[in-house]
Amino acid sequence: MGAEQVYNRELDRKSTFYVAGHRGLVGSAIVRRLESAGFANIVGQTSAELDLKQREAVFEFFEETQPRYVVLAAAKVGGILANSSYPVDFLSDNIRIQVNVLDAARVFEVERLLFLGSSCIYPKFAPQPIHEDSLLTGHLEPTNDAYAIAKIAGILHVQAVRRQYGLPWISAMPTNLYGPNDNFSPSGSHVLPALIRRYDEAVTLGTDTVTNWGTGSPRREFLHSDDMADACLHLLERYDGPEQVNVGSGSDVTIREIAETIAATVGYTGQTHWDTTKPDGTPQKLLDVTKLAKAGWTAKISLAEGIERTVSWYREHVGSLRGK
Repeated sequence: MGAEQVYNRELDRKSTFYVAGHRGLVGSAIVRRLESAGFANIVGQTSAELDLKQREAVFEFFEETQPRYVVLAAAKVGGILANSSYPVDFLSDNIRIQVNVLDAARVFEVERLLFLGSSCIYPKFAPQPIHEDSLLTGHLEPTNDAYAIAKIAGILHVQAVRRQYGLPWISAMPTNLYGPNDNFSPSGSHVLPALIRRYDEAVTLGTDTVTNWGTGSPRREFLHSDDMADACLHLLERYDGPEQVNVGSGSDVTIREIAETIAATVGYTGQTHWDTTKPDGTPQKLLDVTKLAKAGWTAKISLAEGIERTVSWYREHVGSLRGK
């Protein structure tokens, strides 16, 4: 893979910084972090303004804005139901987004780029905690393999650019993320925001039972999006290497424990049932964050605090949520 090195170069706060996917869960958190760090020229386009699947439009945007730095946080994302129902969309859309943005960034000589993937790139039964070396060593989880393959292609694309053009681009693989601007829709959300919506609606409607998918036994690691954004800026200024970097909290909990925490946070006192005819997905997915720790970063927001903050945000914005 090649030797990693410490980058240790503060990014120029006055240079143009393009955040692809700036209104999403991760992208909006990155914009907030960059603004707090003093970046004065952050650019972004909504999907209505710029369809990243349209190659010519992407190249025109890069030619016009000439970004010096890029974070590629734009992607078609979703939970088990969405991924298993629309694998073609998740593969095709994400491949096109990535190829267009990465090719344009190379042509217009973007100095520093961070590609964001997902922990689902790792094999379903990878040894826990999952080290970066586990990539491409086994079969993927079938319910989201199309999305995972697209993200793996992105990692290899970044590595190829490093080899062929010598640009110090990097990739980061976050664990399960949550926070402000998440997708809380019933059909497209990931587990934590889906549970927040389900339990909060039960409180609002006075429902005394909630039914969740699966057994509740799979273990998952969660990281607040503000922590993820802080890690991204840290890696852009401190890390340089071809291998993707895992970004997580370093600890996990069961889905059942998450449900209990969320129920308590929203004030739900009814019963919870588990539909064991529905799939559990990967039994455990805990990332080895040793490489990230060696680069000088660890998570700061506890799960309890993060869930409380996310529930508060959800309740403030429930009337205007995307995909509601």
